[in-house]
Amino acid sequence: MINKALRILIADTQHFHRMKIERLFNSLDYYRVAPVQSLAELLTLVDYGCEPFDAVVINADLAGPLDLLGLFLDNPQVRQAMIYNERTAPLQCAAGFAQDNVQISPLALPSLQSVEQLMALIDPPANRRETLLVQPFAAVRRAAHA
Repeated sequence: MINKALRILIADTQHFHRMKIERLFNSLDYYRVAPVQSLAELLTLVDYGCEPFDAVVINADLAGPLDLLGLFLDNPQVRQAMIYNERTAPLQCAAGFAQDNVQISPLALPSLQSVEQLMALIDPPANRRETLLVQPFAAVRRAAHA
């Protein structure tokens, strides 16, 4: 079963980009998404939040001179991060891992596949597959008893 309590933070200056990325998460049944439009908002939520974020998805252009990789590596307030639109990321692959908890992509916007890969690290599909196999059987049993 999908963990609906996962906290996701999206940071991009463009409202349309934030909405598009949020819809990618929604299509995977993740709805606890907080969109922000500035680096100041992101830093406030990450630094002063009482709960860590399970995923942070950020446009590299938002950072300016700030080292995003340094910010997210081993940050106890961020479990996984995806930095997209990173021009220095390798172009021959869709996404690369800087460390275990940071994914870097040269793509202008994350794709559904990259979001699925990110969420598979946070919410392993083995747990979801097991639940999906049990639910149809339970529905058949309920229908048989009705």
